[in-house]
Formats: sequence, structure tokens, C-alpha cells
Amino acid sequence: MILRRIDGRRAGLAFLCGVLATAALPPFHLWPLILPAFSGFLWLLRDEARPRAALWLGWCFGFGHFVTGLYWISNALLVPPAAFLWMVPFALVGLPIVLAVFTGAIAWGVVRLAPPGKPWLRWLAFGTFWLLAEWLRAHVLTGFPWNLMATVWTDTPAPLQAVAVLGPYGVGAVTVLIGAAFSLGRRAGAAVAALGLALLWGGGALRLDSAPGMDAVQPGVTLKLVQPAIPQSLKWDRNHLQSNFQKYLALSAPAPGEILSAVIWGEAATGYPIEDVPPWRAAIAERAPADGVIITGTNRYLRDAQGNAVQAFNGMVAFDAEGSLRGAFDKFHLVPFGEYIPLKGLLPLQIVTQGASGYTPGPGPRTLRLPGLPPVAPLICYEVIFPDAVIDRADRPSWILNITNDGWYGVSTGPYQHLAATILRAVEEGLPLVRVANTGVSALIDGNGRIWNKLKLNEEAALSVPLPLPLDPPPYSRWGDLVTLLIVTFLLPILALLRLRPSL
Repeated sequence: MILRRIDGRRAGLAFLCGVLATAALPPFHLWPLILPAFSGFLWLLRDEARPRAALWLGWCFGFGHFVTGLYWISNALLVPPAAFLWMVPFALVGLPIVLAVFTGAIAWGVVRLAPPGKPWLRWLAFGTFWLLAEWLRAHVLTGFPWNLMATVWTDTPAPLQAVAVLGPYGVGAVTVLIGAAFSLGRRAGAAVAALGLALLWGGGALRLDSAPGMDAVQPGVTLKLVQPAIPQSLKWDRNHLQSNFQKYLALSAPAPGEILSAVIWGEAATGYPIEDVPPWRAAIAERAPADGVIITGTNRYLRDAQGNAVQAFNGMVAFDAEGSLRGAFDKFHLVPFGEYIPLKGLLPLQIVTQGASGYTPGPGPRTLRLPGLPPVAPLICYEVIFPDAVIDRADRPSWILNITNDGWYGVSTGPYQHLAATILRAVEEGLPLVRVANTGVSALIDGNGRIWNKLKLNEEAALSVPLPLPLDPPPYSRWGDLVTLLIVTFLLPILALLRLRPSL
């Protein structure tokens, strides 16, 4: 009954507002579109007094936002031989249907809390509930904090600096409040939006004024990032495994006179577990720096007494020039349906990732100490998207290494959105972050979120880079999601006051 009483025009406009919000995200970064996206959505809710009707409009907004922002996930199911083609509708539409429940709940809460005629209360409630919804989206059912609204600023260093203080959820709320400002009226909206942008840009510019320059690097450390740009359709093809491996080796050679500390390959760089293939292990050792290591992603196995694999890990290993294993790490935050099947006993499905029947998670964030390198926090692919969950706080590293394989997603917005997530983590932790991707985008990012150098998507090349110095731990790195709790605690009394004031 409620749905019949909401005309299709309003639902369509809510969907369009969600699409506009996507266009503000990477790789487009059309951040001014947050104004029509969020002000337009609150305008659709301005006279709505029915919470269930608001829930539907919020769901339409979220569906438009997530279906256009996450369409690229279905590309992974189209990689030849496309054995999972039947899952495309579930990835393309099913996931956005579920995630849109979060934005539906935001709209429901706004209308439930704030009756029509209270624009200031609805505006602030919208930002508060958005913050809570993003935090919940990052934690419920193992979480999926992809495309947090704070990523709007990942190509604009000044406003991005607020992430170091407010965290990604706080900056996401500020972004939404700026975007929704014109729901307060033309003059009030212009003033609020201008003030919010001035604070973001001004505060960030002050922080950047005291930021280290590009000469502030860790002495004697040079990294070679290897990006072979091997198409995903060839990566696991047994007829190409040897030629793929040779391509890695060729790109890993030092330039004349170049002294390297580490050569770094991406996630699952080879089709074989390197530890179990002596000829390949020996070839890798030949490419390792004399006083450093070569780091690569690879499958790792725990075997029984008969040599049978009993557990598989999506891992990372480091070998020195003697071929000795100097460090290892196993991915701890696995991709549902890509690396393991949730409720496997109830869902008779096969994982999308080739080469394993299912992975076992590693023990969690840790700090590795490798020859020739400062202490490092390794992360593999997807686990870099989780705020407050990327380093061992009891053993703070000097830098973060994220190896990944975004070749699954082809030429799409996905690899750029993944890069944006790593930029947020660098600012949150105040640590330089090195990203090595099989097909791109590989990049060197400093603790202020500035990209020092990068390789283009699908560019076949190797990039030698220094390692920036770490910053002192910023507030979000010190306190983590306690910052989010403090922001909510600050906002709740203001919401209560506005609820009681008849004119606001």
C-alpha cells in the first residue's frame, strides 16, 4: 500500500540522486555533484512523514548509488571460461539490493526522528545516520566498506587531511552534510556548504604546510614495483604460466647502477606455490637484491605427513638472494564467495578464485621485519579497505605494503576505487603505503595521501621508488573507531536539542 502511494517520479529521482553521488566518487571525483545528490534527496523527503515511505525512497537512492558504483564486481565472473556466468545477476543487482537497505534505514531514521518542518533536524540527522550506516556496513557480516563517502576527496590532498583526525566515517558524514546543505534553503545552504568546504580546505592546507617534502625518505631504501599487466584470462592458463613467470623476472632486473632493497610482485603473482617449486624459487633468488629481498604473492599450503594439502592460504613470501624464506604473511580478511563460502554447509557453491577449494584466514594484522627494509605491515588485496584494521597497533610499522590483483575487474572503475581506499588508509595511519597490482594501479603514497608516483592501469612496467618517512601517529591512528564514537556522542545531544526546539 505504501509503495502504491509513492509515485514513480519520486522513486526515479531518488535513484538519480544515488547515481549522482556515485559520480562524485573515484575515478570521476566530480565532488560538486554531492550538492544535487544529497540536497536533492533530502528535498524529496522534505514533506514525507511516513517512515516506511522514506525507507523505500532511501532504498531507491541506495540502489542507484550501489548498482552504478559496484557494477564492476560482475566482471570477475566473466573472465574466461566464465564458469560463473550464472552469478552475474546476483553480483550486478543482488549486492546493491542488499546494500541499499542501509540507505533505506538512514531515510527511515531521518523521518522517524524529525517531523516535516524541521529542516535543520533532518539535515543533521541525515549526516549522523549516514555515519552510523557506513560504520555498520564496514562491520556487519564481516563488512564491506567499499566506496566510503570520504573517498570523494582522495584526489584532493587538502580536504583529505581531515581523515587523519575524524577518520573516514567522520569525513563521510561531513561530506554528506555539505552535500545536503541546500535542503536548508538557498541562503542557509550556501552559507553552510561554503563554511564546511572552507574548513576542510583550510584545515587541510595548514596540515600540508607542515608536511614533509618529497626529500623526506628512508635512507638507503629503494623499492622496485613490478606490474606485468597480465590479463586475468591468461594468468591461470597453464600454457602461459612459464611465460608469465619470465615476464616477472625480466621486469625485476635492476637498472644499470641501481641498488635495490626489495623487488615486489603482486598478489598470487605465479600460478604455482613458489615455496614448493625449487626451480622457480631459485630463479626468484637470483633476482633478489644482495642485501634485501624479493616479495611475492603466492598460494601457501599446510600439508600433512603424506604431503597432502590440508589448508590453503592466500599468502605473501619474501626470499633473500640465497633462496631462504625470510618472512611470510597470510591474508586474514578473505573475500566472501571469492575466497571462501559463508555458511559452506548450507550453500553448496564453489569459490570464484581459481586454484583452491577455499582459503583459510591468517592470524590478522602483523608487522614483518625483512632484510634491508624498515618494519612493514603487509596487506593482500581486499583487506586494505577496512579502516582501523590494517596494522598491529602494539607493533607499529614504518610503512604499509598492499599487494593485489585487480585484473579480475578489467578496465572499469573498480581498480581506481580500490586505489582510493589505500589512500584513505595511508592518511588514517600516517604511514606511507606501497601498492603493487598485477594489472594496476601500482602506486607510492605518502602518509598525507599524496601519490608520489604510479603506473597506469594495464601498463606493463616496473617502477623504482624511494620510501617516504612515516608521520607521527595522527588521532585516528591512535584512537581508531573511538573517534567515530566520540563524534556520535557529540552529535546526539544536538539532535535532542533540535528535536525539542519547535522552530528548527
